[in-house]
Amino acid sequence: MFTGIVEELGTVVALAQGKDSARLRIHGALVTSDAVHGASIAVNGVCLTVVDTAEGEFSADVMRETLERSSLGALEVGSRVNLERPVTLAERLGGHLVQGHVDGTGTVLSREPGDDWEMVTISLPPELSRYVVNKGSITVDGVSLTVVEAGTDRFTVSLIPTTLGLTTLGLRGVGEPVNLEVDVIAKYVERLLDGRTP
Repeated sequence: MFTGIVEELGTVVALAQGKDSARLRIHGALVTSDAVHGASIAVNGVCLTVVDTAEGEFSADVMRETLERSSLGALEVGSRVNLERPVTLAERLGGHLVQGHVDGTGTVLSREPGDDWEMVTISLPPELSRYVVNKGSITVDGVSLTVVEAGTDRFTVSLIPTTLGLTTLGLRGVGEPVNLEVDVIAKYVERLLDGRTP
């Protein structure tokens, strides 16, 4: 479980493509400082399992399902990525409950700069729109954000200087894909209500 508070901006240093999988090697000195084989690290909001670590880098395997459902398939050597270690029960929950299970991808539709912030509009797959509400939480590339305005096919978020400077959301241009994870509580509530008898 994660919080959507990015700890570090990492860099893809190697990428080995398989027939239906890939192995990523990512530099991230902070998140690898206590990582061991089998540990979890969220990469752009996708929970990956650490295969090995060395000299501030870690490797992780990405299967076809993840490559198809997320934007990780578009990564290249040199790509910057958001990194976060799992939360422990002793830590503050600074963002919201994030599983690292991407529900779909969106595309950056527009960026409107303010004085020190930006309003960003992102496309929303129709099957996810019912989970996104004004002032609710959504995870974009692993970053916990508050929805400013929710529509049927898009939503807007306001990015503060910290988010712009310390995450990939400050780098994403119009037309680029982003990973989306909706609030898991909304999905559980929907499932529970589906089982109700009138």
